[in-house]
Amino acid sequence: MSEQPGSNLEVLLDAETIAGRVRELAAQISADYRGRPLRLVGILKGAWVFLADLVRHLDLEVTVDFLSLASYGNNSYASGAVRITKDLDQTIEGLDVLVVEDILDTGQTFEYLRGVLEAHKPKSLKLVTLLDKPSRRVRPVRADYVGFTIPDVFVAGYGLDYAQQYRHLPDVRIWRAT
Repeated sequence: MSEQPGSNLEVLLDAETIAGRVRELAAQISADYRGRPLRLVGILKGAWVFLADLVRHLDLEVTVDFLSLASYGNNSYASGAVRITKDLDQTIEGLDVLVVEDILDTGQTFEYLRGVLEAHKPKSLKLVTLLDKPSRRVRPVRADYVGFTIPDVFVAGYGLDYAQQYRHLPDVRIWRAT
């Protein structure tokens, strides 16, 4: 019998812990935006699982759009060069916008993204991230909502990948080069 993909990776955050924290974040976001429509902007590809779980727990009028950015390629580190590979489908002008990210690492990607989105004149712009890795920050970026603060390890699972693998895992696991 063959080994399950990812079974050799150490679990950092199990599926139950993640689900509980996503519900807490959704309750906080729902309270903060009560009575106001909210546009969620999911950052592909890593944030789609987190966004799907989060949106199901929000008690708000919500619309969803996606952006895709490239900064990692098939590496386990950010290259520093960020480019948009899929732009928004709808305008965000005059809207309350919440960017949904999988991980906030160096801050370079979100700093770039914030500039791009602010040029579209949203009413407000905030960030929710499932994972925050402040020890790697090179830009002064802070998320408004944080699921978990994690150490400086490369993670995969729950939508996050290594070379397009492991997104399907129900938990967040530590990936180490072998």
